[in-house]
Amino acid sequence: MSKKGYVLLVVILMVVFAVVVLRGGKKSQAVADEVKPALTVTTVAPGTEQWPQQVKAGGSVLAWQEAIIGAEVGGARLVEMHANVGDRVKKGEELARLSDETLAAEMQQQQASYDEASARYNEAEANAQRAMKIKDSGVMSAQELQQFVNGSAIAKAQMNAAKARLESARLKVRYTHIVAPDDGLISARNATLGSVSQQGAEMFRLIRQGKLEWRAELTEKQMLQVRIGQKVAVRADKDSVQGVVTRIAPALDSNTRNGYVYIAILDNKNLRAGMYTEGEFELGKSDALTIPQKAVVMRDGYAYVYKVGKDSRVSQIKVVTGRRQGERIEVTGGITADAQLVDSGAGFLNDGDMVRIVTEKPKAASSMSLELKSRS
Repeated sequence: MSKKGYVLLVVILMVVFAVVVLRGGKKSQAVADEVKPALTVTTVAPGTEQWPQQVKAGGSVLAWQEAIIGAEVGGARLVEMHANVGDRVKKGEELARLSDETLAAEMQQQQASYDEASARYNEAEANAQRAMKIKDSGVMSAQELQQFVNGSAIAKAQMNAAKARLESARLKVRYTHIVAPDDGLISARNATLGSVSQQGAEMFRLIRQGKLEWRAELTEKQMLQVRIGQKVAVRADKDSVQGVVTRIAPALDSNTRNGYVYIAILDNKNLRAGMYTEGEFELGKSDALTIPQKAVVMRDGYAYVYKVGKDSRVSQIKVVTGRRQGERIEVTGGITADAQLVDSGAGFLNDGDMVRIVTEKPKAASSMSLELKSRS
């Protein structure tokens, strides 16, 4: 082949190669143009709000004050019962009654002894008065006069002792009526009808005023943030009841380094003494960067959001979450306030997916799933 023919062949080959490359590029562009979004989504930007700062803790519900009601006399049989566990009672209301026949007889005996001692005193006092009137007449010696005066004093002392024994007998009869020392709620009953009482034995337990308090266990650091008078939300089943800090323990447990804070429960709703529950202390307010909770996807124990780029592709970003309030959640790390995040449908996306952004939210997750692109 001549030199000119060789050059001509090379030129032809270059032209053919250029045509092939150009057609291939157009085909690739056409394929690229055919790439469809994986999902139609709405976007949201983080918002800054004033949220309350809270300290969470757990602890037991206790009686505010508990009164132990027992028998003050022994040897008497329990003949009447008027109260049981769960009853609300008023101060002075009779809860039970002991038999009083023996004690009533003893009281009558002491009454008779007192009457006798009172009569002796009256006689001795009258003799002493008459002796004092004639002391200057010389009929009676000073020693005899002193005997009359001393006899009156001794009789008076005996009368007072008899009176004290009578009052004691009356008290024993009164103590056969077991009454509530304060308004409250009966929390326990150990008394049994027909049993013989023992002095000091417990018969009832009473939650004074029906009030409960929550004893929260806090760490050393948390204890420093709590003040008397702070408001507390105490969990009661699915709801919360309000409480106020009334006392703070002055010392911490040497083993756990935890301390106790006592909260008066203002509205006793669905709480019972002995329950274990949780609550939140309100410490004030602070700025919070928040997003809707549905924009956060939990995968492998971590929280992620999907940030939309300028090319409509999403980037999976790991975030750190904090407080929750209603349908919003605080993000403490991972994104900034100017990020555009996928609001609805984030759970259907993967890192790098292309999305189509609309201003209205899709009506249902099922309709969104119809737009998922097959990833074969």
